[in-house]
Formats: sequence, C-alpha cells, structure tokens
Amino acid sequence: GAMMAAGAFPALPAAPAALMNGGFFQALSLVFASEIGDKTFFIAALLAMRSSRLLAFSGSMLALATMTIISVLIGQVFHNVPASLTGGLPLDDYAAIAFLGYFGVKSILDAYNLPDESSGVDEELEEAEKEVSGAKGDTQLQLIIEAFTLVFTAELGDRSFLATIALSAAQNPVMVGAGAILAHSLATGIAVASGALLAKYISEKVVGYIGGVLFLAFAVTTAVGVF
Repeated sequence: GAMMAAGAFPALPAAPAALMNGGFFQALSLVFASEIGDKTFFIAALLAMRSSRLLAFSGSMLALATMTIISVLIGQVFHNVPASLTGGLPLDDYAAIAFLGYFGVKSILDAYNLPDESSGVDEELEEAEKEVSGAKGDTQLQLIIEAFTLVFTAELGDRSFLATIALSAAQNPVMVGAGAILAHSLATGIAVASGALLAKYISEKVVGYIGGVLFLAFAVTTAVGVF
C-alpha cells in the first residue's frame, strides 16, 4: 500500500514517530475501545471470579495474542497481493479505509439506537455468563485451556479482530500487533481485576460513540495517506 514498500515485511520505524504513524497508537486505541464491556471482557472477568485472576488472565491473553497474530497475518495477505493483480491500486489501503469507515458508522448508529436508560452491557454480560456456565475446569491447565477456548471462540470475527486486520493491511504489522496486544492486556487486566462489577458502570452508548469516532478518524487519516 501507500504506507509501505510492496512485498517487503517492513522494519520498525523510528520512535517516537512510529507510535503515531506505524499503527501502534491506532491499534492500541481501537482495540481497547472495542474490548471494554465486550463479551470477551466479561468472560475473562467471570472466569477470574470463579477460579483465579492469574489463570483467567493467562488463558485469555494467550487466546487474544494468538488471535492478534492471525489477524495481523491476514492483513498482510491483503497487503502483499501482487500489483499485477490490483492494477497498481493500493487495495490494502482501500480495504482498510472501507473496514474502518464501516465500523465507525455502525458503532455510532448502534450507540444512537440504544435506549438512554440502558447500560447496554447487560446483554454482553448475559452472553458471557451463558458461555462460562459450562466451564468445569479443575486443574490449572484445564482452567487455562478453558479460558483460551472460550475467549478465542468469542473473539473470532469480533470488531477488534477485524480492526486489526484492517490496520495491518495498511500499517506496519509489527507495530499494529504490539499495539493490539497491549490493548488486550490492559482491557483483560481491568476485567480480571474488577470482575463483573464493572458492568454497572460501563455505558455501551458512550463506549460506542468513542469507538465509532476513533474508527472514523483513523479511516480519514488512512485515506489522507493514500490520496
């Protein structure tokens, strides 16, 4: 795409510009905004309450880091489509702009349509409780595998998963991966530390508006870099 030389797996750009221009900050903020109050957030929280914070965090992060690597690699597949097949157009950047723009508009519309009196995360919490209700792990390894499986399944095709693909297609994949994993670590850390109690204080309306604005902002900055 316009951001990187075609076909080459890019070297890390020089700091501190790398944090702003390489995709690290975009991934950190988008993934964090997507994960707070999400189903995977509450799965980690509920597992921490039932067993051990450390085991819940370890299993969840193993799943989220694996998912991040997969999504970064998918983004690189978009990025490395031969120019002969794209007619020289930066399809990776176009795909990123389309993904980010779509999720920006969708997040804002979803938030707007939520009733004012609803906290909005009750549904996510209920879904997480259903997922976790069948968890019966006894040993530490079983608990980690259980957390990994539940979080990995819930995260597949999630908004943060798709956002990471979009950013990796247009930005530096190493920086995007690092930002996304740090965001997951922060969100999961908050989840296992606070448990499901935080559900009372999270407004999905506010989180939706913030996430939507961030998605649109990064769609615009990616477009400016292309055009």
